[in-house]
Parts: sequence; C-alpha cells; structure tokens
Amino acid sequence: MANIDVESEVQGNVWKVEVAVGDQVAQGDVLMILESMKMEIPVEAPAAGRILELRVKPEDSVAEDEVLAVIET
Repeated sequence: MANIDVESEVQGNVWKVEVAVGDQVAQGDVLMILESMKMEIPVEAPAAGRILELRVKPEDSVAEDEVLAVIET
C-alpha cells in the first residue's frame, strides 16, 4: 500500500472539512473546501483509499503546496 499526500493548490483558509480519519473515499470525492480571495475551492481526493491523516482543521491558514491530508491507497 502507498500513501498519497493531498496538497493545497492555493494559499487560503480551511473553510470546511468533509471527511474524517478512517473514512473511505473515491477518486474525485471532495475532502475539504478552502477559501481564497472570497472563492470556495474544493480539494478532491487524487485517488481512492482511506483517510490516514488530516493535518488541518476548519479556520486553519494553509500555504500553497502544504500537505492537508494523507490517503492510504
């Protein structure tokens, strides 16, 4: 099994987290929503698997390329 880091594509704030550690996700599922410059940006699962780690919570500030979650495939 491999682990995949889910990274932020933008600098912004975590608005909402849609999953919890241990959840099964399919490729393309929305994991969380970031807010940047008054726009809502969904963060999607790049692959199917299980959420191994969530490294952010709502209202956290995130940088571009920061790891937000880890998926075990």
